[in-house]
Amino acid sequence: MGTQQLSAPRRRSKHKMSPKDTDDDSVDGLQDQKKIKHTWLAPTESKRWGELFFLAYTPFWLILCLGIVVPFRLYEKFGELEYFLLGSVSASPSFLLPIFIVGKGDKGLPITQRYWFKASLWIAIFSYVGNFFWTHYFFTVLGASYTFPSWRYNNVPWTTFFLAHCCFLFYHVVSNLTLRRLRHALGKDLNKFIRWPIEALWILALSYATAYAEALAISEFPYYDFVDREAMYKVGSLFYAIYFIVSYPMFLRLDENPKEPWSLSRTAIDSLAATMLVTIILDAWRLFIGPIVEIPNMTTYKDCLKYGIPWMS
Repeated sequence: MGTQQLSAPRRRSKHKMSPKDTDDDSVDGLQDQKKIKHTWLAPTESKRWGELFFLAYTPFWLILCLGIVVPFRLYEKFGELEYFLLGSVSASPSFLLPIFIVGKGDKGLPITQRYWFKASLWIAIFSYVGNFFWTHYFFTVLGASYTFPSWRYNNVPWTTFFLAHCCFLFYHVVSNLTLRRLRHALGKDLNKFIRWPIEALWILALSYATAYAEALAISEFPYYDFVDREAMYKVGSLFYAIYFIVSYPMFLRLDENPKEPWSLSRTAIDSLAATMLVTIILDAWRLFIGPIVEIPNMTTYKDCLKYGIPWMS
């Protein structure tokens, strides 16, 4: 009988498939999803969580102020205490809740190294200077006035100090998301002389839109009044936009580079630098352009002279 050659049974490989052996399209798809995600969100977990927290917290104070107090005219029954409580209740969760709700990226970090804490400090300084000093430009340049009962600090209602903090946190997080997305869309290889004008135009447009939208949003509140509301919407919004033309690109830099987390001192100094630049530009408007309306009897201007704005005399 002829011998038959039997082929040896093929051994099944016992080694696990390496990632290189997986379907390339699936891997590329996952990488694309992560890339798309990070074109909007921050590159570090701490900053990413902080920005998402501030966005999630925003509906609380928006609904409280613009969804309940204003449409139901509850402010008609408010006195100094009620206005103070409205402001403090609106602002306090932004820095109290993150103490107890710790994000994944913040675990193990000292509280002073967490993004939400540094962002709150940056905005607190910026909004404080904005209320203490720049509100007087609204009085003397834009013809604005506050007529609701309120405890005041440098002739500015305490309520606005709190509410400005809420608003500015929201505005600057939205700016971060859009600027980050724009930079990813433009790409790293684009010539800087093309990139910078495009970013500048976007910052200008977003800043003006922010100022205009805020003016419209509070238009139903009768105790924040203007000599000429139409002029405030069109021209005054450009004046107000100066705040954000300076602050939006500066605030984005905070902890944006994962390899260079900011210290508290750098955060504070950067915010103070932003406020100084805004002050210089606002005062240049006052000197070279002047008020956008004629202020009756100049009463608000005299009030400014009484409350610590010496260079306006």
